[in-house]
Amino acid sequence: DGLFGDTGRLQQPHHQLRQVSCRPSPVARRPTVKMAPVKKSKKDANSINSKLALVMKSGKVTLGYKSTLKSLRSGKAKLIIIAGNTPPLRKSELEYYSMLSKAPIHHFGGNNIELGTACGKLFRCSTLAILDAGDSDILSDQQA
Repeated sequence: DGLFGDTGRLQQPHHQLRQVSCRPSPVARRPTVKMAPVKKSKKDANSINSKLALVMKSGKVTLGYKSTLKSLRSGKAKLIIIAGNTPPLRKSELEYYSMLSKAPIHHFGGNNIELGTACGKLFRCSTLAILDAGDSDILSDQQA
């Protein structure tokens, strides 16, 4: 008769049935690589924010990816600022065009929300191009 009797039901008690686990099998994990911390103090972040605010008041700036690319292609961009969470493909494309036009790049420490706030805008901004620095000395800091 085996496990099934004449009733057609399983004869083994419930506690003897084999438990099937839904957990995944343990996988060999890759060792995590710890990056060295970037030493940027709050003073550096505040100085770039204040210089950016001065550029927004007295200089000429284009916000956004498309207009930044246009200014890079035309050679009008003096400095490119890229937010920290800009997608890698977009970032590499901006770096390529800025290399061709010899415009320096500043990788902003914060994300696109913080970059938009630093520009005094109420929207997100992942990239911006400074066409004219105005009264700010933001360009001289990037050359050094």
